[in-house]
Amino acid sequence: MRQKQSKEHSELFVSCAIALGSGILMGLTVAPVNAWFLAWVALAPLWYLVVNPTLRPKPFPLLFALIWGIGYHSIALSWITGIHPMTWMGVPWLASLAIALFCWVFITLWGAASVALWATGMRIICKSIPKPYARVLIGTALWCGIETVWSWGALFWSSLSYTQSPDNLVILHLGQISGPYAVTAAIVAVNGLIAEACLNHKGAKDAKGIFFASFVSSRFINKYLITATGLLLILHLIGFSLYNRPLIQPLAAALKIGIIQGNIPNQIKLYPEGLRRALAGYTSGYLTLADQGVDAVLTPEGALPFFQRNIMRSSLVAAVRSQGVVAWIGGFGQKGKSYTNSLLTVTGEGKVFSRYDKVKLVPIGEYVPFEELLGGIISRLSPLDEHQVPGSPNQIFNTPFGRAIAGICYESAFPEVFRYQAQAGGQFILSSSNDAHYSASMPAQHHAQDIMRAIETDRWAVRATNTGYSAFVDPHGRTVWISGHNTYEVHAETIYRRQTQTLYVRWGDWLTPFLLVSATGVWLINFLTVQLSRKRGLN
Repeated sequence: MRQKQSKEHSELFVSCAIALGSGILMGLTVAPVNAWFLAWVALAPLWYLVVNPTLRPKPFPLLFALIWGIGYHSIALSWITGIHPMTWMGVPWLASLAIALFCWVFITLWGAASVALWATGMRIICKSIPKPYARVLIGTALWCGIETVWSWGALFWSSLSYTQSPDNLVILHLGQISGPYAVTAAIVAVNGLIAEACLNHKGAKDAKGIFFASFVSSRFINKYLITATGLLLILHLIGFSLYNRPLIQPLAAALKIGIIQGNIPNQIKLYPEGLRRALAGYTSGYLTLADQGVDAVLTPEGALPFFQRNIMRSSLVAAVRSQGVVAWIGGFGQKGKSYTNSLLTVTGEGKVFSRYDKVKLVPIGEYVPFEELLGGIISRLSPLDEHQVPGSPNQIFNTPFGRAIAGICYESAFPEVFRYQAQAGGQFILSSSNDAHYSASMPAQHHAQDIMRAIETDRWAVRATNTGYSAFVDPHGRTVWISGHNTYEVHAETIYRRQTQTLYVRWGDWLTPFLLVSATGVWLINFLTVQLSRKRGLN
């Protein structure tokens, strides 16, 4: 008996180690490592552990999913710890460390919870589904459905789809069909088929529930592995056909846009020295770009951390009046007694032509969730004392050059913000951000998010950030130019306004509902078949 328990404990330890290791491998797919290819195999071990009928039903599939999710999200989102130290804000060193660790643990567990929910659903739904292909359909639909609901909330960043950005541009073009969920579905389906190949090869009974043991068998290759390989190739061929389409760039649609990367560290940004540097740096950068003949200049999020009325009296707006070149200025707008994180279009006459207010606010950083309960415990990290509020979710951002697609910082992770504006006629993307709060891998991941948004909407994207990475990205996701990190930069490129509408822009995420309906149909057919068989058996 003791020997049996020891063996069970050993197998449990190995299974947990496999779950954690494969989750960590998935975490290495994004910046700073960018080992994107690992995403096509890193989910398969978890699938195997969840679906494997030889494993005890409770609570191990849930445990394995939590461990895998912790491995993935803790590595992918480790940049959040870069907010420490916050002593420049008057937060004591230990309190700052506690806040950083709390944020890291919370967002890790939030992501892991979605994986655990998927595993629970798979275990409940698929225990009566003997057919591997049906399980792959159900597992893919379930993951996409959970990820879609997850994206409706306030905390969303580490979708499986972003594991392929910025390097696998070919597969990212599936985003033009049904957004990032098409990429997620591809990754989950291929991993599911690999796991089913392990579960159903001739030596599976001898593997005793250990995933890697399945690979030692010379009989591993079967129809499921062949299907996984074929699906991977077909999906990349579809992506390549979209990637390989030439860009039509008429001169009449050209815009020469300049960006200024102010490089004002957050430690001084809100103090007199930082304010002086911001005014001087953005004014001189604007004048330099105006002399280069640009049509407009984009500045980062909160470039001038003042209210709109004060921005209009600044040296930067005075330079705009002098040079007559449009500027998009990051600052703060007023909304009653509250304020918004905004991007202002200032014309050559020095007047505000339009304003975009940030919709997706950062929890804790820009507002306190459940403020009535937590307001006295968690100090808001925002630079102003007033209450920050989100903008309207249905904003249109008109400019003197036509309608644009605007996104401020955290919004880059929410594809629907960009899709809505593209569907409404947005012809190019303006992404204004300040990633100075975090470690260096975060701006790299942020750039990867904007690459996905450019591909999905088939638009040029201009990124202006405070400390990096500012960039210009074409509609195929190719980075035409990218800045350094923690450097002052002034740069101009020609982009092109576009009016095309991808299938995703027109229809939104149609694939997830289609998968969910198909999976429900398969489950229903299987359920009715089982019930019919039982009735025949009784007769």
